[in-house]
Amino acid sequence: MRTIMLMNAKGGCGKTTLATNIATWFADEGATVALADFDPQGSSLDWLEARKDYAGIPTIEGIDATQSPVKPPRGTDFLIMDAPAGTHGAEINRMLKQVQTLIVPVLPSPIDMRACRRFLEELLNSGRVSRHQTQIAIVANRTRENTLIYRQLNEYLAHLDLPFLTHLRESQNYIRAAERGLGIFEMAPSQVWQDIELWDPILEWLETH
Repeated sequence: MRTIMLMNAKGGCGKTTLATNIATWFADEGATVALADFDPQGSSLDWLEARKDYAGIPTIEGIDATQSPVKPPRGTDFLIMDAPAGTHGAEINRMLKQVQTLIVPVLPSPIDMRACRRFLEELLNSGRVSRHQTQIAIVANRTRENTLIYRQLNEYLAHLDLPFLTHLRESQNYIRAAERGLGIFEMAPSQVWQDIELWDPILEWLETH
């Protein structure tokens, strides 16, 4: 079973957006997918509840990871984990115990960039990461190109000794998809093609890490 986690100590950076869309990508490809929500707000589980209104789309198993240990159903191919905000210190090691692949979303704002810098320092000192048991990459989320803060974010990420995969647009398509319990890959291609193109580096990296 492949384990993929979305984590950043800073809240509101897009962990759930990435988790739900990664889950739908693999489910739409025919894999058996479980989505574990560690956040007490339960945003991923709310998204799965909305998804029940649609027939003909792949089922994704939801796991409330705030209540009990994560035990995906037998035969699960991919376990996607939506980590809570505020994860620090020894909790990072506990969360990463079984994680093979970790994606850290970061927003283009001075506050988020400073918080991300501190979080990455903790992350890189964790046991599984330092031993290269967990592979890490960065995704810039809700970006607007041709802005000063976007250029500053690019410069900051370029200096990290970690893969910077791509930037995702600040797009209403993610909001529309979240409201319906869908991934953007399940919406009309004519509506979301600009967003889907930006996902190619993420999906390619996940295939090899």
